[in-house]
Amino acid sequence: MNRTIKAVIAVILIAIICFCAISISQDLLGNLKLDVTNKKLYSLSEGSKEILNRLNQPIEIKLYYTKTAAMKAPDQIRVLNNYYEYIKSLLKEYQTQSNGMVKLEIIDPRPFSDDEIDAIRYGLTRIPISEQESFIFGLVVKTQFGTTKNIPFFNLERQNFVEYDISSLIDTATRRQKKNIGVISSLPVMGDSLSPYMARMMQMQNRQPQGPWIIVQQLREKYEVKKIETDTAKIEGIDILLVIHPKDLPEKTLFAIDQFVVNGGSTIVCVDPYCYSDQPQNQMQMMQTGYKSSSNLEPLMKKWGLKMLALTIAGDRNLARDARMTQKVIGFMDLNKKDCFNKDNVITSELNIVTVLFAGALETIDVPKNNDITLQRDPLICTTDRGNTITVDNPFELMMLNPAELMNKFFEGTKPVRMGYLVTGKFESAYPDGIEIKDESDPNSEPTKLTGLAQAQQECAVAVLSDVDFITDSFAYDETFFGIITVNDNAALLINTVEQLTGSADLISIRSRGNYSRSFEVVDEIEAQAARSTAQKEQQINADITRFRQELNQILATAKEGQEEIISSSILEKKRELESKIIEKQKELFEVKRQARQGIESLESKLRNFNTLPGPTLILLIAIILGIYRATKKRHYVSHSSDA
Repeated sequence: MNRTIKAVIAVILIAIICFCAISISQDLLGNLKLDVTNKKLYSLSEGSKEILNRLNQPIEIKLYYTKTAAMKAPDQIRVLNNYYEYIKSLLKEYQTQSNGMVKLEIIDPRPFSDDEIDAIRYGLTRIPISEQESFIFGLVVKTQFGTTKNIPFFNLERQNFVEYDISSLIDTATRRQKKNIGVISSLPVMGDSLSPYMARMMQMQNRQPQGPWIIVQQLREKYEVKKIETDTAKIEGIDILLVIHPKDLPEKTLFAIDQFVVNGGSTIVCVDPYCYSDQPQNQMQMMQTGYKSSSNLEPLMKKWGLKMLALTIAGDRNLARDARMTQKVIGFMDLNKKDCFNKDNVITSELNIVTVLFAGALETIDVPKNNDITLQRDPLICTTDRGNTITVDNPFELMMLNPAELMNKFFEGTKPVRMGYLVTGKFESAYPDGIEIKDESDPNSEPTKLTGLAQAQQECAVAVLSDVDFITDSFAYDETFFGIITVNDNAALLINTVEQLTGSADLISIRSRGNYSRSFEVVDEIEAQAARSTAQKEQQINADITRFRQELNQILATAKEGQEEIISSSILEKKRELESKIIEKQKELFEVKRQARQGIESLESKLRNFNTLPGPTLILLIAIILGIYRATKKRHYVSHSSDA
């Protein structure tokens, strides 16, 4: 057998060995990975893993993305290509962590195909690109019992919550029964309740009844939400109670809420010293009737160890934002992640920005101890430590808003103003002896005695937030090219609270994940530092250029039209001199900007070398080692041959 045949056989054997090694590695090590992103964006959180571990039935996940159409779509759609790759990687992690319970299918629905028809049937959003092509980017979760849940469209604005959305979809699709939320409100939170006659009348007038708030629609995706009348005497058949703007509730309704709480029912209360969304039809109506836009649950909140001062709003200069009149309004605040949220509470730990308007100031008060039972009051949201309160004489000051006057009345404080609390413990009833109610339809009837628990026998939980406007449609949501999206974390604050009080802690732990695409923070810092160091010099050079150009324009203006050729030589010389100075200054400006770029270019060079040099260096090192080895072996062979 000659050397050529030996070499060919060796190459074939090496190729077979490499192929087998790759196959074995993929089978044995395919699940091994290293996620080096800052917030472990490509790894599932413990909450998602717990949801997957609880799966008792196989599920099918279908990711629809028209990748072919996206390549020739407008820029606002093509930018989603990278987002698609991120979501696909995340879904593969779901499949890996599910122990075979999740089957993943990636689908590129082509025009008029069965896949496109299925996507439309599942309720995914279809965006026309051309006469034939459409863009689809959504997700469907399907169980073996026929239950389907979907994400109609993956908005970039929700990239922080994409893992939560996917895990929530899996959780709700496999949950046998939704939990029930009851809503009591003095506002039309659940939409207009019309009789058939009134509905027909509105239809004849080409008017549509007002639908439920978007927050209610969002809650209905995971829960059964039903309305509870404001004159109810008993609350039952629900898991959690949501009380929004409880204005002028009758005593029997307050008693019903009190008994629901002391019987262990989880409750969320949104009160407001001035609800901007609760406005009369006109200002005259408010002045004539003394219209009230505030709400409180003072009798009950006393037993929860809280109080909210009347006509008093929280303010903070550092958080104040512009209103439509482009003036900062002291009570119109963007609460931020750094200063305003309790990082130790799962409800608020991952929030970034929440916008509130004229939120009230909540204070803790002493509650007489009974049987050594104490209340745990955890603050949720607050101002910075320079926040303070403003007390107005009447609601007209806020209704007829004068931002400058309101700002002048504000004085900075030395500690945060609390606007939200989570209170837990065994509460005492605000009506330990019960109440008496009369039948309003029969004034001569004897009052009826209603009694209940005087002291809770189990742990109770109540969340109190001193603003209502933050969950209204105009504050919590916005309408974009892709449909309605959430604004900041207003809705997330309420949904987090609902999930915490219904026991869905797994979902809360994965609500915010961070952006899959990160900015170049080092480069941004270099640019900012360079801009600071050269700003004064650039400003001086630009001022010199402007001054020279003004002098040049003045010289040219001295020559009347048609007399340019007889301008004196001294003027021409001055003109050339100024033009030269302008060019020199422009060169200086260019040099200053070039120096400012040196740091970035240096970093770019280092990164390029880091990415490109290791490969050739390793190959060269291997070649050197092999060369030394072969030369040593050759000398050894020659030495033995000589001895022989």
